[in-house]
Amino acid sequence: MAKSPIDQILRPVNKFIHQEFTGGIVLFVSVIIAIIWANSAWHQSYHHLWEINLSVGFNEMSFNRPLHVWINDGLMALFFFVIGLELKREFMAGELSSIKKASLPMMAALGGMLVPAAIFFVINHGLSSEGGWGIPMATDIAFSLALLSLAGKKIPGSVKVFLSALAVADDLGAVLVIAFFYTAHISFFPLAVAGVFLLILVLGNLLGIRNTIFYLILGIIVWAGFLLSGVHATIAGVLVAFTIPARTKIDEDEYLRDMRCYADQFENAMRQDGSLISHEQYRALEKIKQRSVDAETPLQKIENSLHPWVAFIIMPLFALANSGMIIGKDFFSSLVNPVSLGVMIGLVLGKFLGVFSFTWLMVRLKLANLPRGASWKHISGVAILAGIGFTMSLFITGLAFQEETLIDQAKYGILVASLIAGVTGLLLLRNTR
Repeated sequence: MAKSPIDQILRPVNKFIHQEFTGGIVLFVSVIIAIIWANSAWHQSYHHLWEINLSVGFNEMSFNRPLHVWINDGLMALFFFVIGLELKREFMAGELSSIKKASLPMMAALGGMLVPAAIFFVINHGLSSEGGWGIPMATDIAFSLALLSLAGKKIPGSVKVFLSALAVADDLGAVLVIAFFYTAHISFFPLAVAGVFLLILVLGNLLGIRNTIFYLILGIIVWAGFLLSGVHATIAGVLVAFTIPARTKIDEDEYLRDMRCYADQFENAMRQDGSLISHEQYRALEKIKQRSVDAETPLQKIENSLHPWVAFIIMPLFALANSGMIIGKDFFSSLVNPVSLGVMIGLVLGKFLGVFSFTWLMVRLKLANLPRGASWKHISGVAILAGIGFTMSLFITGLAFQEETLIDQAKYGILVASLIAGVTGLLLLRNTR
């Protein structure tokens, strides 16, 4: 079939978007743009941009927040919503769907959270910055998977699955840490309202409601309730995600039988001259479309629809708004402080020690096996890549600290640690056979 001009134009774009490493590349470019912009002659415009107030709503019912708050509390709630969808999918039919499958990546993720947090806490103990122990706990799944895909085709697929499962489990840990340790004062009335609508979403799932508009509208109300309650609004994204239906309306056999029937109806229908199809053919196509909708789960449909928006707009925009740090002549000397050192040592050394040692213990105690085809060098490379904590680490920084000095110190540490972990992990994996 001949492709239209627009198809030929969009084909390389679509091919680029669907590459595994493209999300990481776009994220990296956003970081570079933010740093260059913040250190240019137009640095004031960078900082002023994110302070522009945006209002949504009417009169007293409106939300009036700076742009960076809309990004960090609003758009990132959508990011966490997609994380919640990924978590639910993995728990239902993925690498976390059974104790046997989940034990190794879950324990590796646990080690990768506990050891970095302990290192940061020890270095910052007794200081006003000790509350930032959650910053080096996170793994940036976009960056780490992008670099793993660049390591070469010789890397076993099981290693990618292990890193993906580890990062997803890590995200679950980060969500729990945010919920329990980085929540400020709680206002119970809006939280109760959010809880009621969350319960309605659960009931809607149980009743078989599959309309995405239903979940969208009530999900926004839940998000607003969390935002007003003091519990971080991104938690609402994860909770709403777990209410999305993950069941098909018909099974595979019924779908295939109906498709054959409708395909025969389309083929045997009276045909019409020209480019238009006949009424009978149109009705057959409508039946095919409806049955195709019944054969897919709302969870996977929403996740696949939102993934490009999250990967190519929300995460890059978050990086652009939060990565603008001043890099002066004294940049390296400015890294010698408890916050930067805690973040760097926690992410680079702590992540490696935590992920590798907990994995080794699980295998040594015969509680789990190494991923098929993987060696300990592969595990070492993955453990180092887990030290790329960029997106989630920046996010937790904004929750942990209010002081600009501490925020900047944490950002410096995150930038340097992520660079070291990324380059070291990539080189190690590329030289692993």
